[in-house]
Amino acid sequence: MTDNLEKEVCAQENSVPKIKAAIEAVLFTMGDSVEASRLAQALELPEEELHEIIAKMMSAYEEEDRGIRIIRLENSYQLCTKKEYYDTLIRIARIPRKISLTDVLLETLAIIAYKQPVTKLEIEKIRGVKSDHAVNKLVEYELVSEIGRKDAPGRPILFGTTENFLRHFGVDSVDDLPAIDPLRREDFKLEAEKEVETKLKV
Repeated sequence: MTDNLEKEVCAQENSVPKIKAAIEAVLFTMGDSVEASRLAQALELPEEELHEIIAKMMSAYEEEDRGIRIIRLENSYQLCTKKEYYDTLIRIARIPRKISLTDVLLETLAIIAYKQPVTKLEIEKIRGVKSDHAVNKLVEYELVSEIGRKDAPGRPILFGTTENFLRHFGVDSVDDLPAIDPLRREDFKLEAEKEVETKLKV
């Protein structure tokens, strides 16, 4: 009887680190506050026991001077950064991200730069493939932005380059961009002629 009790206690003690790790993983992944009842249900624990374990985790975070902490919001818990490190977080957020442009993004950006203002449909006609992801990524990188709407059915969004684009490529204006490759210029010309023909037929 005593041996069985000792084994049970030992098993419970060994499971606590895993429970703590699971709690940390859930709170980190969710990002927002999580109700204690949901956590307890997911971990298959009595809610009171969950509160006790998290209380110990909160104390440990403070004692170990960690950069993160667990806060309690009524009957929910959330994983947060400590206030002491807000300045560092703000500084890192202000550091410009290094932009990595793939061939697809460069091709799409070139079309927008030389043909702006241009719609997404016009970009796709030139590239021959859907360009939603490429355009959205360029907008996210603040190299491209919405600059208006075309006076056409559906009033599609027009895209153009930004000041950040000029800074990134070291030019004062789009007029300073290198001349288009003759073959590429011909592609643009043919595309423009097709657009004119299409409009005349409508």
